[in-house]
Amino acid sequence: MKTVGDKIEPFKVIGVKPGFNLPQENGISAFEDITESSFPGKWKILYFYPKDFTTVCPTEITAFSRLGPEFQQRDAIVLGGSTDNEFVKLAWRREHPDLDKLQHYQFADTTGALVDQLGIRHKTDGVALRATFIIDPDNVIQHLSVNNLYVGRNPDEILRVLDGIQTEALCGSNRQIGGPVLD
Repeated sequence: MKTVGDKIEPFKVIGVKPGFNLPQENGISAFEDITESSFPGKWKILYFYPKDFTTVCPTEITAFSRLGPEFQQRDAIVLGGSTDNEFVKLAWRREHPDLDKLQHYQFADTTGALVDQLGIRHKTDGVALRATFIIDPDNVIQHLSVNNLYVGRNPDEILRVLDGIQTEALCGSNRQIGGPVLD
């Protein structure tokens, strides 16, 4: 499993844009390729869930969406996904009232290449574990947490951790690990 300090390697997944429920709306596609080069200069909150159309997932997804403005204020893009395809994600948005016009990206890692790169595939079920990564603008993992398939996570906690990481990134050059604060 990749860990803190590891750099994300090249990848490509299909992104489902915020606010879309259909494959095309007003002549604009709901889909775009997302790679490690997407969103330059931004922090990325990359979270995985096992499958679309499951019971725990909408609660987490809507909580991340509710905090969207808070993440945006911190120059962070929220992206949530699974190994289900992009059309399933749109169908789920249409089917579940809380996911209607979702306001952050979802992504489809249909080959599981990103799941495998990060080392978060469940060994027997073959789906992504409930993993969350905070990735800095240089594509270096600054935080990760991984839960089993049935334990949800708290997006407010991810926001709190992002605040801590960004604060340390700003003043960290004034500190010495294990030593006194040199502010």
